[in-house]
Amino acid sequence: MSKSTLRKRIALTATTALFAGMLSFVATPSANAAAGDTNLFFASGVAGSGLYVATQSSTTGAGIVDAATDTASTGTSARSLGLFSKDASTGTAQTATVLAGGSLSLYAQTSTNVSFTASGGSFSGATVSDKDVTAGSYSQDVKTVFVANADPATPVAVRWNAPTTVGTYTVSYYTSTATSQNTPTVGVGGTLAGNITVSVVAATAGGTFSAAFSACNTRSASMGHGVATGIDTTTAFANGDTAYIAFDLDDAYNASLDPGAIVVTATGGALISIAANASTAAAGTTTTVVSSAAPTDRVVQVTQGTANAPVTSTVTITFNGTTVCTKTVTIRGEVKTLTIANVGVQDLSGSVVAASAGGWITSTLGDASRGGLFTVTASDSAGNTVIPVESGFAADSATLTTTVLGISISTLNVATSLSSSQSTFGSVSVGTWTCGSAAGSANVKLKYTNPLSGTTVTSDAFAAGCADDPYTYTAGFDKASYVQGELAVLTVQFLDSKGNKANTVGAHGALTESMPMLTRISSASGTVANKATGSRTYTYSVGTTTGITAGSYVGTVQYASMLAGTTQTPSYKVSTGSTDVTNAQVLQSIVALIASINKQIQALQKLILKR
Repeated sequence: MSKSTLRKRIALTATTALFAGMLSFVATPSANAAAGDTNLFFASGVAGSGLYVATQSSTTGAGIVDAATDTASTGTSARSLGLFSKDASTGTAQTATVLAGGSLSLYAQTSTNVSFTASGGSFSGATVSDKDVTAGSYSQDVKTVFVANADPATPVAVRWNAPTTVGTYTVSYYTSTATSQNTPTVGVGGTLAGNITVSVVAATAGGTFSAAFSACNTRSASMGHGVATGIDTTTAFANGDTAYIAFDLDDAYNASLDPGAIVVTATGGALISIAANASTAAAGTTTTVVSSAAPTDRVVQVTQGTANAPVTSTVTITFNGTTVCTKTVTIRGEVKTLTIANVGVQDLSGSVVAASAGGWITSTLGDASRGGLFTVTASDSAGNTVIPVESGFAADSATLTTTVLGISISTLNVATSLSSSQSTFGSVSVGTWTCGSAAGSANVKLKYTNPLSGTTVTSDAFAAGCADDPYTYTAGFDKASYVQGELAVLTVQFLDSKGNKANTVGAHGALTESMPMLTRISSASGTVANKATGSRTYTYSVGTTTGITAGSYVGTVQYASMLAGTTQTPSYKVSTGSTDVTNAQVLQSIVALIASINKQIQALQKLILKR
């Protein structure tokens, strides 16, 4: 059950006291119909508005029935006894939890005859605002009370006394305009206007921590001071950020626990502090904090022990010696390394690579939302991924040449998440470079300056290439012959107009192919070279759904948009791989054997004649 749902229940601040032989509980009211410190359950003049339970607790040792003298003030003096929880509804599916021997102070507004009936316990103190009407007529077992009424919008009130036996009971409220219903002689009838399933419980579970009704979760500062939900929003935090662990502890009756000993410890050198969830604690200075506050809507703040250094900390929260929450959080450090990968080739005189469904980044990462020619992963000293800022990136100017003039990473291409588990592509930044007019490459480096400390890190050198768009191409298989069931790999090498390997920016268009006895199993989508060498590969299964005929074949490969590209005709052989001998092969062997024998006979005849 989520804490957002639990918040609809009564917010008990309970102390127990023995009065008149009963446990008495002091509580703030639930939201039967409206939250607040009083029991104004229904609006003036609205008849048939449901069945309500007073959620203010009695301190007299007995439940108090409201005077029900007028609609506007109904509920102001009502008090239930031993009420642990109440849901927010007022219809026929209500729930409540009450102490054995306690009582519920009930209210309704009616323009009809009414009756209250229960599967156990008893009713008392029935009240109606119409003084000409008998307050209530009770059944012999006092489990039902009848109230006759003819006035519109009349408040009625009664007290239901819970049994001393623990169990589940129902309390129902009926209305009827017929005089033959809801009478002591005829019985209960009419319309069911309200129904409460009441759990009558012993006091032994009260005041003891219950994991089922408590919540603890991590959250970021950007989420504000929301109550604990029990669902972690994040466990990884950026350098310099504060991690938050919100918690709210309740007992087995879903009631807030009284103040006790809260002890919070953190490993890994993290610093912690604790405060009310609606306030901001001072920055922590220690790895252990102790509080005697009530464990309701509290928050632990976790910060780095050393500025800009990564920390992974397991934070443990105990209450009165019981471990109630354990969370492991990681706060990233500043950038210490830059890892360059997925390097493509830029167009001559090019500088920007637009996002494209068939572009280089889509081909390498599957991400069509960003365009570029390389990826860079920023990591801290512990190897954790760090979210950089766009302004921190710059080219190492000493490595730039007339071939590669600059390196850039746009704001839209900067990493946005701390791990690939949060976002498939968001944990890497995507960059590009600017080329001059001549083909070639340069070993360049990328730098990053950390905004908090001002320290600078530099990547390893990587080859940034420049070439013209695809103009023509060659195609060939990885083997000359294949056996049925093998995989054949076709490599298409794109070349620019000067014979250089083409860039990975210019489009080569859609593939048109014909490969007898082969079935392509790789995708033919994509409109640019998906290899840094300016090439693309396609994989085929040797054989078709109808089988295979051994022999030599010639395929065709064509890209219609490349007018200068001549259709390529790669050749290959296929065989079944079978060792069976055909009839033709047997006949051929017999003919060869006869010829061999004839030669041997002729040689023998010559030898005899010589003698």
